[in-house]
Amino acid sequence: MSQGIDKVADCLPLLPLKDIVVFPQMILPVFVSEDICMRAVDAACAKDRFIFLSAFRSEINREHDTFFELRVSTPPPFDVYDVGTVASVMRTRKLPDGRTKVLIQGVSRALILGLKQSDPYPVVSMKLLLDKEITQEGEALCLSVKEQLEKIVPFGRSISPDLLMLIEDVTDAGRLANLVASNLGLKIVEAQKVLATSDPFERLRKVHTLLLRELESYTSQSRGYSHSKEESAKSQREQYLREQLKALKHELGELDGKEEVEDLKDKILKTGMTTEAQSECLKQATLTRTYLEWMVDLPWTKVSDSKIEMSHCKKILDEDHYGLDKIKDRILEYIAVKKLNPELKGPILCFVGPPGVGKTSLGRSIARALGRKFVRISLGGVRDEAEIRGHRRTYVGAMPGRIIQTLKTVGTRNPVMMLDEIDKLGADYKGDPASALLEVLDPEQNHSFSDHYISVPFDLSQIIFLANANRLDTIPAALRDRLEIIEVSGYSEEEKSEITRQYIIPKVIGQNGLNPDLVQFQDTAVNLVINSYTRESGLRSLEKHIATITRKLARYIAENDEKGKDRKLVKVTPKIAKELLGEERYFSDDHDIYKKRIGVGVGLAYTQAGGEILELEVTLMNGNGKLILTGQLGDVMKESAQTALTCVRALAKDLKIDADKFTTQDIHLHVPAGAIPKDGPSAGIAIAVALVSAFTNQYVSQDVAVTGEITLHGRVLPIGGVREKVLAALRSGIRKVCLPDKNRGSFSELPLTIRRRIDVRFVTKLEEVLKVCFENNEFASGSSSDDKNNQSRQERTSKSVDNISAANG
Repeated sequence: MSQGIDKVADCLPLLPLKDIVVFPQMILPVFVSEDICMRAVDAACAKDRFIFLSAFRSEINREHDTFFELRVSTPPPFDVYDVGTVASVMRTRKLPDGRTKVLIQGVSRALILGLKQSDPYPVVSMKLLLDKEITQEGEALCLSVKEQLEKIVPFGRSISPDLLMLIEDVTDAGRLANLVASNLGLKIVEAQKVLATSDPFERLRKVHTLLLRELESYTSQSRGYSHSKEESAKSQREQYLREQLKALKHELGELDGKEEVEDLKDKILKTGMTTEAQSECLKQATLTRTYLEWMVDLPWTKVSDSKIEMSHCKKILDEDHYGLDKIKDRILEYIAVKKLNPELKGPILCFVGPPGVGKTSLGRSIARALGRKFVRISLGGVRDEAEIRGHRRTYVGAMPGRIIQTLKTVGTRNPVMMLDEIDKLGADYKGDPASALLEVLDPEQNHSFSDHYISVPFDLSQIIFLANANRLDTIPAALRDRLEIIEVSGYSEEEKSEITRQYIIPKVIGQNGLNPDLVQFQDTAVNLVINSYTRESGLRSLEKHIATITRKLARYIAENDEKGKDRKLVKVTPKIAKELLGEERYFSDDHDIYKKRIGVGVGLAYTQAGGEILELEVTLMNGNGKLILTGQLGDVMKESAQTALTCVRALAKDLKIDADKFTTQDIHLHVPAGAIPKDGPSAGIAIAVALVSAFTNQYVSQDVAVTGEITLHGRVLPIGGVREKVLAALRSGIRKVCLPDKNRGSFSELPLTIRRRIDVRFVTKLEEVLKVCFENNEFASGSSSDDKNNQSRQERTSKSVDNISAANG
């Protein structure tokens, strides 16, 4: 017997299959992910490589398979058909996604006699079902089946030429039935009926019946297609003749536009626009063709059908974005309210954060979860109010505004519309586009939005408006009042590493024509790219560097293909990554935390690109007390410097500073990277630390970063961007940060993985900051018992917050 079937044991491991019936002589891959199934495959490979395959009996299949009830009751989860196939495991291979690819070949039909064991893998006792010898009547049926199979091929049925050549020499009815049935794409029930038929002639007869049914279906479709083609050709010829007739009438001067006007009137009446809009269009029908075409093309009644399912929405958000748990929870709350009360005029969500953190893709995920179309309107640099409201038709080249243009393009009146870069709107003599957006985003007004070009109200209330911005301070207050701000902060190193592995690497590998079987990135290589080539809050630069590595590998693989070399798996190690990307751009000692410097305060800044370390340098020179500021400081930062100097001067006695120095020394404050403008209300205490260091000639610990605004009396005021600033400190190797005490709540909202890596000291006044920044602690003697009690209370509260967060996960 072929395949060594005479050596098959009476008991074999069972591999239940979903949505497929395997026939003898059939070779195909099976993908295994469950542990119990993998153990069955391993057991087969360890012995004689034979395994028993049978399809699951689903609830739907149970309604149709009563013709062959199970003689053996196999309890869940092994509720399979009693007739299956003994197969040989040819080879197995582990896949990167955790599954195992098993290549099998069917050997013989077999019948389950009983379930011998279910743990650690199922084993069934069975007996082989061998076919009888073919009769003369069976030979005639074999010939008919081969003829019908050849007739199906011209209709586009994908039958392998190798199969057609193979069946030419097949004279065994059972084997022919198995080969043909395995290539017909039958449903589970139909395929199982064929497999369970013991008589080979009867089995081939059933296959012959299925072939005739499929051939009849193809023939009917072909007749319908031919008829449709004839009708289409006739319609096209009629249209062509009408166009020729119209052109002839124009040449003869017999057409004055009445037919076109009537055609436009018919379109106007069919669009479903409002009565007011219809009246205006009919008035314009004999005057303005372009206007009418715009009115006809607008989606007055067309909407996207969307069915909200919360589990589906959550799945979409988790698929598209790693982390961002609080943001995804808020989006799900927003969607839930939409589902329960579709008529509610909900808030306009505005995602604020550095570039590359996923603000626009969050909007795209919301649209996908709701089943609506997604469109973007870029507002960066828009200065003309007509960009929003449109031009009046009296102007030459008048057009509708961007909102109406986008609705015409998308073709529905209820898309998800992302207003990109809303913080970069401008204003000039042509008007203020931000003011025009107030009507668009106001749920009490946008149901009757009036574009200057169309001149009639259009309902925008069914649009889900979203917005994104890099910063809040440049959004006009009135417009900001319409928005619900959701901060999308930067990512930590752990989050970047996980996002790179789960999202960026598979995406980039696919874009460059490769697959995970050819290129794999080691975790250490990913961490090298994150720390030594990119220092950003978002992921854009990181994705570009991963793409650079992949493109270079694609070139290497393509050149090897041309040389005839076999493809081999390339593992990207840190060494390979460095060779492909060149010299490292950032080093762990860029900010040398082990040095002690005089007159240098380490601050933390929050920019549009995320958090950054800011070194503020102060030096003293002979003079008359003049304050010199360099480094392109903005007005707010200049005031912070003056305030910090006044505060230090007022506390000179407590800080043991000679008061004469303030009148005999010039003070030069410089912030490096002078080509970059700097401004913001959070550098006050860092400037004060640098000033105290310069006046007292004491070294400042460079492993401490401080942030917060200072008052004339030395109080430390709260700041924004806590997450970005803490992440900036961690990226630079700093593990100790001074934050204003009123930012305690903002810090407690950070993930536990970040809070555990940083030592935060919450401060309320300058003296507390100086105790942390100066190691010799000379300023501790001036502290009161109240200060010590306050510091102890802060430390206990900080530990309590961490413990509560750890308990809640």
